[in-house]
Amino acid sequence: MAFLLMLPGLLWLGLFFVLPLYQLFEVSLQSRYPDFPGYYYRDLNFHNYVQALTDYAPHFARSFLYAGLATFFAFVLAYPLAYAMAFKAGKWRGLMMICVIAPFFTSFILRTFAWAQILADEGFVVRFLNFFHLLPNGHIVNTPIAVIAGLTYNFLPFMVLPIYASLERADARVIEAGGDLYANGFTTFRTVTLPMSMPGVLAGTLLTFIPAAGDFVNMELLGPQRGKMVGNVINDQFLTVPGGYPIAAALSFTLMAAILVLVFLYVRRFGTEELV
Repeated sequence: MAFLLMLPGLLWLGLFFVLPLYQLFEVSLQSRYPDFPGYYYRDLNFHNYVQALTDYAPHFARSFLYAGLATFFAFVLAYPLAYAMAFKAGKWRGLMMICVIAPFFTSFILRTFAWAQILADEGFVVRFLNFFHLLPNGHIVNTPIAVIAGLTYNFLPFMVLPIYASLERADARVIEAGGDLYANGFTTFRTVTLPMSMPGVLAGTLLTFIPAAGDFVNMELLGPQRGKMVGNVINDQFLTVPGGYPIAAALSFTLMAAILVLVFLYVRRFGTEELV
């Protein structure tokens, strides 16, 4: 009976996850014919993975660096907002929640285009910073700063919502007890509020870092022509490079494996209950 109840879910996972991943893995083990770039043969060696770990190592490092910085800045922006929504918003909580989730109602690419216009050379942000001579190059678009800003903006709700959920479920009496024991506001936050919200912080970190590490839209629309992220390399190999399917598949699996290692280390360190 238990197996029959699980069968629809197993079929769904097998059809839409396991089978595509298996086909992608098969492609990653293939090589293209030198004279026929669009045709491949299976040689069952891992030279594509060796190439992914050597030739494209800087792209992986850049992706993880940008994703890490975007995750950090998202946390810095998200925690005060989530705290205000949980404890200070009152009747404005619903409106603030709508503002947080409103970006989900529009296209990811459209939001990134809008961010490109905000950071454009003729935009208010650049003119304001140039007025105070804070931009050495005089522009933001086509720089790593724009990419990190775009990643932070696009994935900010994924950080806000888990933190808010943890804070909203926190027992206010425990926080009030800190004041009863003559702890100041900062001490109460450091010893009581922040530890109680850590499940949301850690879940938000994963939900922000993982998609940011594999993103290619922000780099494509906001970043420089050189120094791409690994997501851009995968996109180019699949769509524009003749015979690029095998290396693109190997890069995809390598990126997936690297992210799974990070998630595994997290689960080993904090336990799966922290994600609930």
